[in-house]
Amino acid sequence: MSQILKDLLYTKEHEWVRRTSNTRVVQVGITDFAQSSLGDVTYLDIPAVGTSLKQNQVFGSIESVKSVSELFAPVSGKIVKRNEALVNDPAPINASPYAEGWLVEIEISDESELTKLMSPESYESVAQ
Repeated sequence: MSQILKDLLYTKEHEWVRRTSNTRVVQVGITDFAQSSLGDVTYLDIPAVGTSLKQNQVFGSIESVKSVSELFAPVSGKIVKRNEALVNDPAPINASPYAEGWLVEIEISDESELTKLMSPESYESVAQ
């Protein structure tokens, strides 16, 4: 069974969202279920800092030995940080999807969009 952390919010497309110490900024990654389904991640394409995103918009892609999957923005806002280490070596996405494997940090433009995300309990029914 996939690990689902209780302090995160989730999307049905298997991204997770965590608030940072700056309440206007969230950290985003893919879930344990997603990385497990993909298999060994070999390539990551994420946009540059400063890129504006709309909720549910495709903002990048992740490639594995099995497939290529699109990444969807869980919230609208601007990318303020990206995990540069993953661009050269995406292996931490498999080893530690909720810690070292985070993808980007987004400054939220519409706080209410967080209410549209799934709770850990709701996400359990999707991650099976």
